[in-house]
Amino acid sequence: MSDNKKYYYLKLKENFFEDDSMIVLESMPDGYMYSNILLKLYLRSLKNEGKLMFKDRIPYNSTILAQVTRHSVGDIEKAIRVFKELELIEVMDNGAIFITDIQNFIGESSTEADRKRAYRKRIEDEKKSLPETADICPDKSKDKSPPEISKSKDKLEKELSNTESDNYSTESDTQTASFEDFWKVYPNKKSKQKAAKLFEKVIDENEATFEEIMEGVKKYALEVEQKDTPKKYIKHPTTWLTQGCWSDDYDLYEPTPTDDRYSNLPF
Repeated sequence: MSDNKKYYYLKLKENFFEDDSMIVLESMPDGYMYSNILLKLYLRSLKNEGKLMFKDRIPYNSTILAQVTRHSVGDIEKAIRVFKELELIEVMDNGAIFITDIQNFIGESSTEADRKRAYRKRIEDEKKSLPETADICPDKSKDKSPPEISKSKDKLEKELSNTESDNYSTESDTQTASFEDFWKVYPNKKSKQKAAKLFEKVIDENEATFEEIMEGVKKYALEVEQKDTPKKYIKHPTTWLTQGCWSDDYDLYEPTPTDDRYSNLPF
């Protein structure tokens, strides 16, 4: 018995993940999750040649996309924002989502260039058709979206405004862990909160890398240990960071094989 069901296939080249957009995408916090969402959107849009719109009438909002991709609404909204920034998708005022490069990944019924031109024309035609539907209410602005679309856009805009802080939070968590490594080594544990802020500032402003700071602080800790420096003469960590002491030359000597005084240093 023949199978008359119509199937849709996504055609990926071997260098798909080497594309600049995919490299940028996957280098972001949660980038691998975004690439998973993107591939699911590609697949769901295939039967409509790159357009995400249920029965060509109902837009996929973030809640529906969360259900069909099995990701959270918040993750979907952040992903949509990232995809728009990377020009991987185009979102119409009526909520329709177009996968901009879908023609790279579908069948070969015509040349790739012809298919791309036809697809771009389809998107432009879709844009041109939108003002006509908005004119139904003459007392409203032509650029005004329907209420359900506006709500979705408002939620998205709110999430977009928080994305930078979300990214900062992820980076900050990493820097907090890095600072704790620094703090364990530093020989004079004073003003931890101020030191943490300075440590973060040094990293953020590219004054030094984490590796450079750690190499410097280990040498300083070893010098303090070898010279048995009185605590009152050991620099506060804020002073050490402000003065860029990670690049100083320290007066060190190699411990003898039987000298175990430095075995407790966290190298």
